[in-house]
Amino acid sequence: MKSQTMDMTHGSLADKLIFFVLPLIAANMLQLLFNAADVIVVGRFAGSLSLAAVGSTTSAIFLFINVLMGLSVGVNVMVARYLGMAEISGTDSRKGLFDPDRLTGSARMISRTVHTAVSVGIIGGIGVGLLGILASGPVLRLMSVPENVFPLARLYMQIYFAGTAFNMLYNYGAAALRAQGDTQRPLFYLTISGILNVLLNLFFVIVLKMNVAGVALATISSQAVSAFLVLRCLAKMDSPLRLSIKKLCIDLPILLDMARIGVPAGLQMCLFSVANMTVQGAINSYGDIIMAGASASTSIEGFMYAAMNALHQASQTFTSQNVGAGKYDRVDRVVRTCLLYTFVTAGFIAGIMYFFRYPLLRIYNTDPAVVEAGVTRLVIMVVPYFLYGMADVFVGAIRGTGHALSPVISTLLCTCLLRILWTLWLDTGRFGVEWVYYSFPVTWFLLLIIVAAIWHMVRRKAGWPTAEGIQQKTAEDC
Repeated sequence: MKSQTMDMTHGSLADKLIFFVLPLIAANMLQLLFNAADVIVVGRFAGSLSLAAVGSTTSAIFLFINVLMGLSVGVNVMVARYLGMAEISGTDSRKGLFDPDRLTGSARMISRTVHTAVSVGIIGGIGVGLLGILASGPVLRLMSVPENVFPLARLYMQIYFAGTAFNMLYNYGAAALRAQGDTQRPLFYLTISGILNVLLNLFFVIVLKMNVAGVALATISSQAVSAFLVLRCLAKMDSPLRLSIKKLCIDLPILLDMARIGVPAGLQMCLFSVANMTVQGAINSYGDIIMAGASASTSIEGFMYAAMNALHQASQTFTSQNVGAGKYDRVDRVVRTCLLYTFVTAGFIAGIMYFFRYPLLRIYNTDPAVVEAGVTRLVIMVVPYFLYGMADVFVGAIRGTGHALSPVISTLLCTCLLRILWTLWLDTGRFGVEWVYYSFPVTWFLLLIIVAAIWHMVRRKAGWPTAEGIQQKTAEDC
């Protein structure tokens, strides 16, 4: 497939953001659609207990893999920053002029980042996978997973963790491609692996009667295919992103820079997982029908998250390239445009999900009780989801400037801590499960206020140009 690159430091932002975001939204939604196939197949052909088992493991799985997943943020930000710096220095590494034996400056740093990322993906993925397999039982016990669901949930987790390295390798490779504006090839690779995932789901569960084990095997098989495709792409590239097996190593300074940005991002995702595990524990206390409904609803909500996450990544990548190029006026416009797109996109998707809530949930399970349980959660979650999306745009911009720690602190205070306190305070014997769900929009609102304030502080500290200076520079660019 032809290489797709993008100069994020010049030209119309609105057009380029759309060109960047649409394939990324499609990729994210395809990934969720194929993941939803796990839930749909197991819910329709294996029963509500299996559906509850798969859904109850999500927070626990993310708790283990999120630190490594966070490093993909570091890969994306660093590669994008070096691409922006390449233009300033006159060494434009995006023109296809590539000699792997004569890398200098930012091109050399890009190559070192890619090889370090792939090495960490292999080693870290295997290590975290083994840890997840060993700890799956105790973690599910801590989450108060019911005894009739526990064996299936543990089996699903253990098989899923066996493919952790494949998951990491795809995400690191895709992060590097997105840094140069290439969101089309990751979409293509996800389409191939996702179709395989659906076919294997149907074969393992319906034909071989493997239940949750079949769903997990289908997932890791498709992840292996997507990892192979993205690594093959990097190995054939005529640019500093080119991957060479003989150059695989962990460059400590690069890893530390990557970790400085990526580990806080991973910790932030872990904090979300800790808070969501607490919430899931509260949901589990309402029984398997509520668990199954929440699992189906969560899968549908994921499509909203997919769109919001695409705009978060756009904010992060465009900010990073423009900071590297010294185009601070464009950074402000990136954030404003992403906020507008987020509000409009969230409202549109929320409207669709609200009006088609019953048909959507019946795709997962036809039990009326499960459907009603899912509707309760879906309505509470999707209507105010724009709050989370706008907060995530600010978080992406903050990370794109290299300030990775402040979003973690804000998440710890107004999301993780508050959700945990909320669920600990809540008497699930007296209050309905909807009170558990209310913790999400409340914490999103607080997070939006805090990260917006942090963004303005970051701008002031950086000493970016005044409004008058920005207007003058913009006029000169036009």
